[in-house]
Amino acid sequence: MLQSRRHILGQLAGAAVAIPASAATSHVADETPGRSGTRLILLGTAGGPRPRRARSATAQVIVVNGAAYVVDCGDGVARQLAVAGIPLRSVRHIFITHQHSDHNADYGNLLSAIWVSGLTTQVDGWGPPPLAEMTRHFFAMSAADIDVRVRDEGRIPLPRLVQAHDVSRAGPVMRDANVTVSAAVVRHPPVVPALAYRIDTADRSIVISGDTSPSDNLVVLAKGADVLVHEALLPARIDEMIGKLPNAERLKASILSHHTTAEQAGWIAQQAGVKLLVLSHLIPAEDPDVPDEEWIAAASKFYRGPIIVGKDLLEI
Repeated sequence: MLQSRRHILGQLAGAAVAIPASAATSHVADETPGRSGTRLILLGTAGGPRPRRARSATAQVIVVNGAAYVVDCGDGVARQLAVAGIPLRSVRHIFITHQHSDHNADYGNLLSAIWVSGLTTQVDGWGPPPLAEMTRHFFAMSAADIDVRVRDEGRIPLPRLVQAHDVSRAGPVMRDANVTVSAAVVRHPPVVPALAYRIDTADRSIVISGDTSPSDNLVVLAKGADVLVHEALLPARIDEMIGKLPNAERLKASILSHHTTAEQAGWIAQQAGVKLLVLSHLIPAEDPDVPDEEWIAAASKFYRGPIIVGKDLLEI
């Protein structure tokens, strides 16, 4: 039988170690009716917009009392929710950290997938501008499909069910019966603004870094959190990843200038005093020569708590 999260963290307090996937919970989540407690599922853990064979683009979902809160919508997020056993119509809020395609590409497609899965209640989208404009453009692009399904299938028009909100500054974002969500502005030039989110529930506090270089604002946001999901890269592996791409030199400079190394992610987690560090949005995302131990060794140079190297569909 799987151990409880609190028991695992209690055993590992003060030790920088990896938690095996089987110890975090089963690899593919299961939406059990009546299950209590806050659930965090990593839907996609790859960094960058290029599709990978073994990892999906960045996305995660937090489930509280049967309601789902999605953070970032990389390519394939709707399918990952389905594979994870999360009913699409349970999605109530979608949060975008920044307007990069590996984080927002399937935002509109997720709205559509939720709708055709039987949505009858409002869904809210939150994220940096121009999210509200993007939402309107998606409805315009999808108007033919929406109109046909309304007339042929008797559905409520999708635009009536969606409210999109531009978020461009730090502070409170939204609150409902399940969660309180707040944001910090982080540094990810030239994409401005870029946000990190903190989701506080009755039993857990979870922080999602989004894409950022090392950020004091993120340290403040994550103070004392139960879980910090932080992007991470291994600089020594960048040359192998980009290979002989025609823009390799510019791409390498870009990656190194506005992302966080695994070592720096460990420093941030230690400064914030979080209980668990989860490395995700991994760069490189898919390299058989990079074992989990390499990520752990880098992050544990500063962080003294437990560390998980994220895997798709892992529940934490």
